[in-house]
Amino acid sequence: MVLVIRGGRIFTVTRGVIDDGIIIIDEGKIKEVGKQGEIKIPAGADIINANGMYILPGLIDAHTHLGVSEQAVGWEGRDTNESTDPVMPHLRAIDGVKSDDPGFQDALSSGITTVGVLPGSGNVIGGLGAALKTYGKHKLEMVIKEPIGLKIAFGENPKRVHGLENKRTPSTRMGIAGLLREWFTKTQNYIRKKEIFADQPEKLPDLDVKLEALELVIKKTIPVRAHAHMVDDILTAISLAIEFGFKIVLDHSTESHRIPDILAKHGIPAVVGPLFTSKYKVELRNRTTETPGILWKHKVKLAITTDHPVVPIKLLPLQVAVAIRDGLPFEEALRAVTINAAEILGVSDRVGSIEPGKDGDIIILDKPPFTIESRVVYTIVNGEIVYSQESTKK
Repeated sequence: MVLVIRGGRIFTVTRGVIDDGIIIIDEGKIKEVGKQGEIKIPAGADIINANGMYILPGLIDAHTHLGVSEQAVGWEGRDTNESTDPVMPHLRAIDGVKSDDPGFQDALSSGITTVGVLPGSGNVIGGLGAALKTYGKHKLEMVIKEPIGLKIAFGENPKRVHGLENKRTPSTRMGIAGLLREWFTKTQNYIRKKEIFADQPEKLPDLDVKLEALELVIKKTIPVRAHAHMVDDILTAISLAIEFGFKIVLDHSTESHRIPDILAKHGIPAVVGPLFTSKYKVELRNRTTETPGILWKHKVKLAITTDHPVVPIKLLPLQVAVAIRDGLPFEEALRAVTINAAEILGVSDRVGSIEPGKDGDIIILDKPPFTIESRVVYTIVNGEIVYSQESTKK
């Protein structure tokens, strides 16, 4: 099926803004983008008249628990943390995703078409994340890339879950860093043995699913996704990345505005947020909605997250609006929830901008983006209209 979006203002993200534009989507992929009159509309195409509207790539939230912490269910739908052991690198968030979580529909109605789904932060090492579309018949159809990173966590959460509630390591920040060093060292030894005995199968170590997952990090196949709020936890995370030579993305990064030069120096991306909760714990006491703007000024690659369900996924555009109000330029705010987020997830070859060859994930708004009045008129995923404002009125 060929779908044509005609008219409107197209924010391509990577190729500027096109007024009175046209987009042709064929077999789920963007085929052509340009101004009307420069592109021929195929015969028999379905046409959306977007005159006077605003057209963006589908938005991306790079850090959520969508599907693993199901809405409107209670404890039985919460599969974010396997808190029986502080070290669980072999767990896969995709195994806990419930495809019919109502949160996916909430995402579509607000223009979010791709999400990073991660395990929770109760464990020091929580498991492997996945990048999913928010529409599909089932979760295997929704997966774009898996795994996208290994979740690790610093600070209060693992201390509370394991030290305070279960009286085991870690009960301190020293314990968290110690466990990480222990397991990354085990992984280095595991890799070395496999290399030494590559031509002597009988001497190879037994397959270890935990170490296989950690090997992806040590070999830089995937980054670590580090839950860290306070400056000192952020610095510990960065120190470990330097020590063991792995790639790192800082999640939450609440106090990163205090050390933006260090993030910039090491080229470390930050997924900032959520921005709409109260300061309900000590780790949030220095949180500010100015953080995205400060990081941008220091040339730190950033994304903005709801941490759904901590803040409902549908409020992502409003969080972006607040970041714009408090110092983040509109163009950079748009990048934070499109191409930057896609690059952090490792899926920018498919989503994050409107350009030929990428997936036909498009949203059409009736008012300028990231304003309180703006509503999603159409959400399109893989060239298919999967949400329309008209359908909600029936």
